Amino acid sequence: MLRNLLRLHSRVGHALSPPIVCPRSQALKLPLPLLSVNSKYYSIITERKKFYDDVSISHGEGGMFEINLDQRKLKTPGGKLFTAPNEALAIAVANEWDTQKDTLKFYSMHMTTLCNTALDNPTFRSKDQIITAALKYLETDTICYRVEEPPSLVELQNNEWDPVLNWIEERYNVVIGSSTNILGPEIPQATMDTFRQHLGSYNFWSLTGLEYVITQLKSVVLAFALIDKHVTVEQAVLLSRLEEEFQIGHWGNVEWAHDVDLYELRARTAAGALFVHFSSESSTVKRKLMQD
Repeated sequence: MLRNLLRLHSRVGHALSPPIVCPRSQALKLPLPLLSVNSKYYSIITERKKFYDDVSISHGEGGMFEINLDQRKLKTPGGKLFTAPNEALAIAVANEWDTQKDTLKFYSMHMTTLCNTALDNPTFRSKDQIITAALKYLETDTICYRVEEPPSLVELQNNEWDPVLNWIEERYNVVIGSSTNILGPEIPQATMDTFRQHLGSYNFWSLTGLEYVITQLKSVVLAFALIDKHVTVEQAVLLSRLEEEFQIGHWGNVEWAHDVDLYELRARTAAGALFVHFSSESSTVKRKLMQD
């Protein structure tokens, strides 16, 4: 069934393909509040009339990259100068601003929002606090909760979820398991310690993105599988919605509403995965030299 769903939604394309934007010569400087789900002081404005024409990237201090809107530099909702740790991430953010039409739709600018969250850290969390919050999802992980009926859904969950669960247990040498109990499976402390150590290897920016992916999929297992490139964004999203897709397959759906929810979840998950990869390393965009 999952393969059929993947074929059905194949028109979406490669969600993890990095965007490209051509930097322009002019530079800009303007503080602009953006919406962030983790902030109590960020603006609640989700749309605004576009106020710039050109988007460019410039080198900042300490090897950081800045985003320019006309003649003003972009700032975070907290008032800090907006900076990205590498060129690849800066290009991804610049692309979000460059592709906006007459109205700025801040809620669609996921890479920008993730950068703002990492820069401002509006809830003042440490790495350890982010790791603890992320691991909480393992206790209620989507693919660890199984139904007892109907038999067709039980079979679907076993066929589609067990391979991913088996993969992560072998990949990290841990035990997770699954359960039909409302309390879920009892996660061994050794498993939690292993994942805590693994998450500790990520920097603050990467952890911000990884936690975001986990919250979108409601699954540590699927998030790890996605970041490790064991599954694609499309597969991870459909696996996280397996029961919903099963019900839709039996009872039908309101097509436009289902499609919007699905595409938005894909967009958020893809942005989070890209953010993790871009912020995990010093990414430099390679430019092909053209010869006459």
